[in-house]
Amino acid sequence: MDEVLGRCWWCGGHADYIHYHDHEWGFPVDDDRRLFEKLCLEGFQSGLSWLTILRKRENFRAAFAGFDFTRVARFGERDIQRLLADAGIVRHRGKIEATINNAARALEIVDEFGSLAAYAWRFEPDRAANRCGWTEAEARALTTAPEAKALSKDLRKRGWRFVGPTTMYAFMQAMGMVNDHLGSCPSWRQVEAARAGFVRPV
Repeated sequence: MDEVLGRCWWCGGHADYIHYHDHEWGFPVDDDRRLFEKLCLEGFQSGLSWLTILRKRENFRAAFAGFDFTRVARFGERDIQRLLADAGIVRHRGKIEATINNAARALEIVDEFGSLAAYAWRFEPDRAANRCGWTEAEARALTTAPEAKALSKDLRKRGWRFVGPTTMYAFMQAMGMVNDHLGSCPSWRQVEAARAGFVRPV
């Protein structure tokens, strides 16, 4: 197992977690399809472990047309039945229907803001915060933020589902809107460098 001194505790001994942590979590994203995937998977994770979702991610991608929300927005009842029969994903009717609904709402955001990325990055917290990285105790206490609550409220007003404040904070962590790696974690500096060079979409 790949052991790195100071790596964030939540990786445990799971290779799936370690790869996700080292190469994806916290690094800034501006690709609309990847952002929609992250939004959807965080919603599917509600009430489950993230490891479960990670291990099913390729199945989710296959089931939901690679998270191309233009295609997902056209899914109908036949697709819902197909997805409910797919043992490779989380077969939760409410979350499946929410994903299809949210795809249509994502198209509306693109019409208004030009991209899902331009919309989402408007909610980025103050970049001056957390300049030294968190301690483990501080990191364990992170569950949401005012900006995540604002994002959740705005999305729900626009008709999105499964986008509560805690889910939206997890989305912000995953897409690099915040850097919540431990200060002792080598990835903290890598993410900081990536965020420093990242051009925020407008």
